[in-house]
Amino acid sequence: MQSVPHILVVDDDPEIRKLLGRYLDQQGMRVSLAADKSELEEKLTTQQIDLIVLDVMLPDGSGLDICRQLRDRRPHVPVILLTALKEDVDRIIGLEIGADDYLGKPFNPRELLARIRAVLRRISDFTEPAAVTGYRFAGFVAMPETRGVVDPDGTDVALTGAEFDLLRVFLDRPGRVLSRDQLLDLTQGREADPLDRSIDVLMSRLRRKLGDGGRFQIFKTVRNGGYQLAVRVEPAETAP
Repeated sequence: MQSVPHILVVDDDPEIRKLLGRYLDQQGMRVSLAADKSELEEKLTTQQIDLIVLDVMLPDGSGLDICRQLRDRRPHVPVILLTALKEDVDRIIGLEIGADDYLGKPFNPRELLARIRAVLRRISDFTEPAAVTGYRFAGFVAMPETRGVVDPDGTDVALTGAEFDLLRVFLDRPGRVLSRDQLLDLTQGREADPLDRSIDVLMSRLRRKLGDGGRFQIFKTVRNGGYQLAVRVEPAETAP
């Protein structure tokens, strides 16, 4: 990541773009603006972007669809969704397809700034040199430096940045039962809302990608406690 984070704000409302652009710039961030999907694509092609603030409703495409495509093409670029939709299911869908966070409209720009800083801080924290160069668990190898995971057959497992960060929290604390509040604080740097299901959504995605298949061979759900990594973790010096 660049020393000055480069934020791409994608929203079709010119007033919101102008407001966020000016505010984030005043907070010491480099900001680019896009009004629709085509401008977003142009900015991603020509510039190095550290984080995308993406409106769900765009004139030439759904922000949810765009987020899903970004997870396939640029899985390590975090996305914060802006949504005017109040239904909880829409926010859950956003998290399921790989968004790192979401914020409902209307919102205070200070709150968005806090969310941006939390996501960037989380990424920075997890990309610092680690005490170990890798982890072995249940036949998998996770490499913090490249933020990559390889399965027992030697095939890369495509994890989003948020999914890898959640896995890393467990790998650093094998056997410990971690509550949803603890996991949210460790991965996103914020307190949990009573209705916040983001950790549950991330856990479901992580289990599916690691082949847990609902059998909880790698992770256990502890009733009234949280989640636990239930397999042995060993250091790995090099990827297989």
